[in-house]
Amino acid sequence: MTSSTTQPFRDGYGVRDGYGVRDGHGVRDGHGVQGPPTRAWVPWSDAWQEALYGEGGFYRSAAGPAGSFATSAQGIPLAGEVLAGAVLTLMRREGLSSFVDFACGRGELVTQMHRLAPDLSCVGVDVVPRPPGLPDQIGWVQSKGGAAVPDDLGVSPGAGGVLVLANEWLDVVPCTVAEIDDHSVARIVLVQPDTGAELLGDPLDDTDLQWCQRYWPPGRMSPGNRIEVGRPRDEAWRALVAAVCRAPERGRALVVAVDYGHTAPTRPAGGTLTGFRDGLQVPPTPDGSSDLTAHVAIDALGTDELVDQRTQLQRLGVRGTLPVHALSRTQPATYLQGLARSGAECALLARGGLGDFVWAIRRLPATGPADAAGPASPAGPAGLVSSGLHG
Repeated sequence: MTSSTTQPFRDGYGVRDGYGVRDGHGVRDGHGVQGPPTRAWVPWSDAWQEALYGEGGFYRSAAGPAGSFATSAQGIPLAGEVLAGAVLTLMRREGLSSFVDFACGRGELVTQMHRLAPDLSCVGVDVVPRPPGLPDQIGWVQSKGGAAVPDDLGVSPGAGGVLVLANEWLDVVPCTVAEIDDHSVARIVLVQPDTGAELLGDPLDDTDLQWCQRYWPPGRMSPGNRIEVGRPRDEAWRALVAAVCRAPERGRALVVAVDYGHTAPTRPAGGTLTGFRDGLQVPPTPDGSSDLTAHVAIDALGTDELVDQRTQLQRLGVRGTLPVHALSRTQPATYLQGLARSGAECALLARGGLGDFVWAIRRLPATGPADAAGPASPAGPAGLVSSGLHG
């Protein structure tokens, strides 16, 4: 799947099959040819964390995410502006005045938000130091990356209502990759970081196995099937919600994660772990040279609402409507601008692409001075509403 640029949407569909061939000993060498080990075998979750967020990891590179893939916020002409406009509409409707862009890359979306609405209090959070050229009015918080959530998201006391948006964050929170062996035992998949070769290791521990039994359908747990155990993503989401709860003297808040994901009826049997490098989807190899991503079990997070991006953006006024053709004769420049914007809107709404991404939404009540005495705990999720989920 490619965008109008040379870069693919990072949709996370796995490309392992066709690159790695499993032999009779449970080894995948990443190229389809059995070979001797060249580095110690480690669980995918550990290798994934180091490859993306360790010293010299992919997300610490100078190019950042924009160098290897397009998202709703960057890499597609005008799409970031359209998304920012929709997010601003949401904030105005909800009466929110502070915006936190969590896992924001190099600040592309938060910069658009500040440009459209200089009155907003805007903060970017990511694993790198403050990017050069970021407007001075935008705050910046450096995180440790992965599942780690800073204690302080940079929301000023008395800042009013807050929207925290985590766009394509949870899919790059490393998690355990498991495979069902020939005896129907779920085993941890080990990997050699420099080659991508794989080997089945120990059975899942009780905590991860319980997560699988709760959230992964038995019909997707046959020999050879893969499971990307979503427990670390659930915990990371709860940590983000808790960090928002701790912000003192704020108005009510929305915490939103936007990602590609699946729900129980659509769990993938073969796994979704894949890589992206230099605008191309590549086999997942945790050597730090590429992005590594896997779909999110979005219904396991604990939210108030799940809604696909197409439906949500349409609620916020994004239509993808073509400009009136008569403008092509009377105001050709305006007509061309309208065509470009329509193309960006259509990309964000497209079925089979960004339009199928899911907005996971959590609503939090306001906090007052009394709440600042100690950290708050996120309340349990309200009754889940699934709106317009496709598939």
